[in-house]
Amino acid sequence: VLALADAMPPRYRVLILVTAFTSLRWGEVAALRRGDLAEDGSWIRVSFAHTEIVGRGIVVGPPKSRAGKRTVVVPGAIRADVVEHLRIFVGPGPASLVFTGEKGKALRRSNFSQRVDWPRLVSTIGITGLHFHDLRHAGNVWAAQTGVSTRDLMVRMGHDDMRAALIYQRATQEAADRIAE
Repeated sequence: VLALADAMPPRYRVLILVTAFTSLRWGEVAALRRGDLAEDGSWIRVSFAHTEIVGRGIVVGPPKSRAGKRTVVVPGAIRADVVEHLRIFVGPGPASLVFTGEKGKALRRSNFSQRVDWPRLVSTIGITGLHFHDLRHAGNVWAAQTGVSTRDLMVRMGHDDMRAALIYQRATQEAADRIAE
Protein backbone atom coordinates (compact mmCIF):
# COMPACT_ATOMS: atom_id res chain seq x y z
CA VAL A 1 0.00 0.00 0.00
CA LEU A 2 2.79 2.41 0.86
CA ALA A 3 4.59 1.66 -2.41
CA LEU A 4 1.35 2.19 -4.37
CA ALA A 5 0.65 5.46 -2.54
CA ASP A 6 4.16 6.68 -3.31
CA ALA A 7 3.77 5.77 -6.99
CA MET A 8 0.61 7.87 -7.29
CA PRO A 9 0.47 11.46 -8.47
CA PRO A 10 0.84 13.55 -5.28
CA ARG A 11 -2.83 14.62 -5.10
CA TYR A 12 -3.94 10.96 -4.93
CA ARG A 13 -1.31 9.59 -2.52
CA VAL A 14 -3.44 10.13 0.59
CA LEU A 15 -6.52 8.78 -1.21
CA ILE A 16 -4.75 5.41 -1.32
CA LEU A 17 -3.61 5.64 2.32
CA VAL A 18 -7.02 6.67 3.67
CA THR A 19 -8.88 4.04 1.67
CA ALA A 20 -6.61 1.22 2.84
CA PHE A 21 -6.05 2.26 6.44
CA THR A 22 -9.68 3.20 7.17
CA SER A 23 -11.40 0.54 5.01
CA LEU A 24 -13.59 3.07 3.21
CA ARG A 25 -15.50 2.29 0.03
CA TRP A 26 -14.81 4.31 -3.14
CA GLY A 27 -18.08 6.25 -2.86
CA GLU A 28 -17.40 7.06 0.79
CA VAL A 29 -13.86 8.31 0.30
CA ALA A 30 -14.86 10.28 -2.82
CA ALA A 31 -17.62 12.08 -0.87
CA LEU A 32 -15.44 13.18 2.05
CA ARG A 33 -15.46 16.87 2.82
CA ARG A 34 -13.04 18.83 4.97
CA GLY A 35 -15.65 19.01 7.74
CA ASP A 36 -15.73 15.19 7.85
CA LEU A 37 -12.12 14.99 9.07
CA ALA A 38 -10.60 15.96 12.38
CA GLU A 39 -8.18 18.87 12.02
CA ASP A 40 -5.43 16.64 13.42
CA GLY A 41 -6.33 13.79 11.04
CA SER A 42 -7.31 11.47 13.90
CA TRP A 43 -10.78 10.51 12.67
CA ILE A 44 -13.02 10.51 9.63
CA ARG A 45 -16.79 10.78 9.76
CA VAL A 46 -18.59 8.95 6.95
CA SER A 47 -21.94 10.62 6.33
CA PHE A 48 -22.38 10.48 2.56
CA ALA A 49 -21.33 8.54 -0.50
CA HIS A 50 -21.01 9.39 -4.16
CA THR A 51 -22.71 7.12 -6.66
CA GLU A 52 -22.35 7.51 -10.41
CA ILE A 53 -25.64 7.12 -12.23
CA VAL A 54 -25.79 7.03 -16.03
CA GLY A 55 -27.46 10.16 -17.32
CA ARG A 56 -27.32 11.88 -13.90
CA GLY A 57 -23.62 11.92 -13.09
CA ILE A 58 -22.47 11.85 -9.48
CA VAL A 59 -25.30 11.66 -6.98
CA VAL A 60 -24.68 12.39 -3.30
CA GLY A 61 -26.57 10.07 -0.99
CA PRO A 62 -26.25 7.99 2.13
CA PRO A 63 -23.57 5.32 2.49
CA LYS A 64 -24.28 1.83 1.17
CA SER A 65 -25.79 0.45 4.38
CA ARG A 66 -27.50 1.78 7.49
CA ALA A 67 -24.28 1.12 9.38
CA GLY A 68 -22.32 3.04 6.76
CA LYS A 69 -22.73 6.28 8.70
CA ARG A 70 -19.87 6.03 11.13
CA THR A 71 -16.73 7.61 12.52
CA VAL A 72 -13.50 5.77 11.82
CA VAL A 73 -10.25 6.28 13.71
CA VAL A 74 -7.32 7.06 11.42
CA PRO A 75 -4.12 5.20 12.36
CA GLY A 76 -1.45 7.48 13.78
CA ALA A 77 1.00 6.44 11.07
CA ILE A 78 -0.90 8.37 8.37
CA ARG A 79 -2.37 11.29 10.32
CA ALA A 80 0.41 13.71 9.34
CA ASP A 81 -0.12 12.72 5.69
CA VAL A 82 -3.84 13.48 6.01
CA VAL A 83 -3.17 16.89 7.60
CA GLU A 84 -0.62 17.76 4.90
CA HIS A 85 -3.07 16.71 2.16
CA LEU A 86 -5.74 18.97 3.66
CA ARG A 87 -3.27 21.86 3.75
CA ILE A 88 -2.11 21.46 0.13
CA PHE A 89 -5.07 20.10 -1.83
CA VAL A 90 -8.30 20.99 0.01
CA GLY A 91 -10.16 24.29 0.12
CA PRO A 92 -10.67 25.98 3.49
CA GLY A 93 -14.46 25.55 3.78
CA PRO A 94 -16.04 22.59 5.60
CA ALA A 95 -17.86 21.55 2.40
CA SER A 96 -14.65 21.40 0.31
CA LEU A 97 -14.10 17.94 -1.16
CA VAL A 98 -11.05 16.19 0.26
CA PHE A 99 -10.20 14.30 -2.94
CA THR A 100 -10.73 15.93 -6.31
CA GLY A 101 -9.45 15.85 -9.83
CA GLU A 102 -6.95 18.41 -11.08
CA LYS A 103 -9.75 20.92 -11.77
CA GLY A 104 -11.18 20.63 -8.27
CA LYS A 105 -14.21 18.58 -9.28
CA ALA A 106 -15.47 15.39 -7.63
CA LEU A 107 -13.58 12.23 -8.54
CA ARG A 108 -15.34 9.82 -10.84
CA ARG A 109 -14.51 6.19 -10.38
CA SER A 110 -14.97 5.66 -14.10
CA ASN A 111 -12.16 8.14 -14.90
CA PHE A 112 -9.81 7.59 -11.97
CA SER A 113 -8.17 4.44 -13.32
CA GLN A 114 -7.41 6.13 -16.63
CA ARG A 115 -6.30 9.37 -14.96
CA VAL A 116 -3.62 7.63 -12.91
CA ASP A 117 -2.99 4.75 -15.35
CA TRP A 118 -3.87 2.25 -12.62
CA PRO A 119 -2.68 -0.93 -14.39
CA ARG A 120 0.76 0.57 -15.02
CA LEU A 121 1.04 1.93 -11.48
CA VAL A 122 0.22 -1.37 -9.83
CA SER A 123 2.60 -3.20 -12.13
CA THR A 124 5.41 -0.80 -11.12
CA ILE A 125 5.11 -2.13 -7.56
CA GLY A 126 5.13 -5.72 -8.77
CA ILE A 127 1.41 -6.47 -8.51
CA THR A 128 -1.04 -7.26 -11.27
CA GLY A 129 -4.79 -7.52 -11.08
CA LEU A 130 -5.14 -5.22 -8.07
CA HIS A 131 -8.44 -3.35 -7.95
CA PHE A 132 -9.09 -0.16 -6.00
CA HIS A 133 -11.62 -2.01 -3.81
CA ASP A 134 -8.82 -4.39 -2.76
CA LEU A 135 -7.47 -1.53 -0.64
CA ARG A 136 -10.65 -1.76 1.48
CA HIS A 137 -10.19 -5.51 1.81
CA ALA A 138 -6.61 -5.01 2.98
CA GLY A 139 -7.79 -2.54 5.61
CA ASN A 140 -10.45 -4.98 6.79
CA VAL A 141 -7.87 -7.75 7.15
CA TRP A 142 -5.51 -5.47 9.09
CA ALA A 143 -8.33 -4.39 11.39
CA ALA A 144 -9.31 -8.03 11.98
CA GLN A 145 -5.68 -8.89 12.79
CA THR A 146 -5.73 -6.47 15.71
CA GLY A 147 -8.13 -8.81 17.50
CA VAL A 148 -11.03 -6.35 17.69
CA SER A 149 -14.46 -7.73 18.45
CA THR A 150 -16.82 -8.70 15.66
CA ARG A 151 -19.01 -5.72 16.59
CA ASP A 152 -16.09 -3.26 16.42
CA LEU A 153 -15.02 -4.67 13.06
CA MET A 154 -18.58 -4.34 11.75
CA VAL A 155 -18.67 -0.69 12.81
CA ARG A 156 -15.31 0.06 11.18
CA MET A 157 -16.39 -1.63 7.95
CA GLY A 158 -19.82 0.01 7.92
CA HIS A 159 -21.69 -3.31 7.93
CA ASP A 160 -24.87 -4.10 9.82
CA ASP A 161 -24.57 -7.83 9.10
CA MET A 162 -21.89 -9.76 10.95
CA ARG A 163 -21.15 -12.20 8.09
CA ALA A 164 -18.55 -9.96 6.43
CA ALA A 165 -16.75 -9.28 9.72
CA LEU A 166 -16.69 -12.98 10.49
CA ILE A 167 -15.17 -13.73 7.09
CA TYR A 168 -12.24 -11.40 7.82
CA GLN A 169 -11.83 -12.74 11.34
CA ARG A 170 -11.90 -16.34 10.13
CA ALA A 171 -9.35 -15.61 7.37
CA THR A 172 -7.10 -13.94 9.92
CA GLN A 173 -7.35 -16.90 12.30
CA GLU A 174 -6.73 -19.42 9.49
CA ALA A 175 -3.62 -17.50 8.41
CA ALA A 176 -2.37 -17.43 12.00
CA ASP A 177 -2.97 -21.17 12.31
CA ARG A 178 -0.98 -21.85 9.10
CA ILE A 179 1.93 -19.75 10.34
CA ALA A 180 1.94 -21.58 13.67
CA GLU A 181 2.13 -25.02 12.01
